[in-house]
Amino acid sequence: MLEKPAKTSVPVNDIIARRWSGRAFDEKKKVERKQLIAILEAARWAPSCYGDQPWRYIVWVRSENEDLWRKAFDCLSPFNQAWVSRAPVLIASLAGSKFRHNGQANRWGQYDTGAASENLCLEAVSQGLMAHQMGGFDPEKLRSAFKIPAEYTPMAMIAVGWPMEEKDIRDLPAERRDSELQERERLPLKDLAFDGEWGRGVAAP
Repeated sequence: MLEKPAKTSVPVNDIIARRWSGRAFDEKKKVERKQLIAILEAARWAPSCYGDQPWRYIVWVRSENEDLWRKAFDCLSPFNQAWVSRAPVLIASLAGSKFRHNGQANRWGQYDTGAASENLCLEAVSQGLMAHQMGGFDPEKLRSAFKIPAEYTPMAMIAVGWPMEEKDIRDLPAERRDSELQERERLPLKDLAFDGEWGRGVAAP
């Protein structure tokens, strides 16, 4: 499989460095039920305000129910549909807006759901899988299609599956091939983390 570890300023955990949002899935390989449960279990153990666990996930496994997978797929933008068509699993992440213990507004629900989803993605890497989160979907169409309660906000769609082998990626059309093979980039750390006051960038050693 294609590996594109992050070029970090200092060493970080291997799972973090290896996680990236590829789009070339091997449609011939299924995600095992044990692997699927593992990535959802990783999300379950994410931190949250008051331990509220405001996240919810809807999972669609294509090999188990093509119709439901297709219904979720139809909520994606055309750009995302072009490559997600090869993904064996789709997952929707949803953020609750109220605390379970008192019914009050939970302004950290979306933040906590993001943390849970990153756990999910990192566990996917540890399982040899690839998970790609997407904002390109119609949240109201998703809400209507799957009767999502009003207090839950659709945050992202996540495609999960096995990454395609590098030799097969090189046979893809040029646009898709090049986007998979191009070098990963990030803003420098000094633009993202400040030392003591706004704008004073943290210096890497």
